[in-house]
Amino acid sequence: MTLSWKRIYAIFQKDLKDLSKNLYVTSIFILPFLMAFLYGKMYDANLEIHYIIINLTLASVTAFIQCAVIAEEKEKHTLRGLMLSPASVADILTGKSLVSFILSVVTIVLCAMITGYEPANIVYVSIAIFISMLFYLALGTVFGLLTRTVVEASVIFLPVIFLFGFGSMLMMLVDKYPVLSFIEYLPNIQLVDFAYKVEEGAGFGELWSHLAILLAWGVVTIILAAVVYKKREIDK
Repeated sequence: MTLSWKRIYAIFQKDLKDLSKNLYVTSIFILPFLMAFLYGKMYDANLEIHYIIINLTLASVTAFIQCAVIAEEKEKHTLRGLMLSPASVADILTGKSLVSFILSVVTIVLCAMITGYEPANIVYVSIAIFISMLFYLALGTVFGLLTRTVVEASVIFLPVIFLFGFGSMLMMLVDKYPVLSFIEYLPNIQLVDFAYKVEEGAGFGELWSHLAILLAWGVVTIILAAVVYKKREIDK
C-alpha cells in the first residue's frame, strides 16, 4: 500500500487550520514551556528534570493533541466523511499525526534550549524520542477514536498525561512494592533509563534493548489504532 502525499498534506493543512482555531486544545501546548521555565529558573536542571519535561511533552502535546484532533472530527461528524473518502487508512492516520508530530519536535527542541539540555549523543537520543513519538501518536489516535467529544477526551486523557508525563516519580514505589515492577517497562521510564546510559557513554550494544522495548510499545499501539479505526469504519 503506497501513501498519497497529496492527500496526507491536505489532511495536515486542514488539521492545522482547525487546531489554530481551538484555544481549548492548543492551551495544552503551553504546559511544557511553563515547566521548562519553572525548572530552568528554580533548579540546576539535571537529567531527571529534562526528561520530566520531555515525557510531559510527549504525553500532553504528542498524545493529547492527537487525541483531541480526532475527537473533534467525531464531534463535528466529519470523521465519517474522511473514512469514506479515497484516502487510505495510512493516508488518514499519517496526515492526522503530522500536526502533533511537528508541534512535539518544536516543543522538545525549544524546551531543551530553555533548560540547557545537551545530550552526550544527540543521534541516539533523537532516535529514542522519535520511536517514543510513534507510541504516543498511536495512543492519542486510539483514545481519539474511542471518545465522542474533545471535552470527554480531555477528562479521560488526564490520567494518561499524569502516568506518562510524571510517571518517573512512580519509580520510588517499585522498591517498596515489588508488584509494581512492571512500571520499569513503561515507555517513559525506558526513555529515561536510555538517556542515563547515553550520558554514561554506553554504545549501541547496551542501548538496543531499550530501543526494542520502545519499538514494541509503538508497534503494538499502532496495530491497535489501526484495528480500532477499521472497527469504527465498519460500525459507522
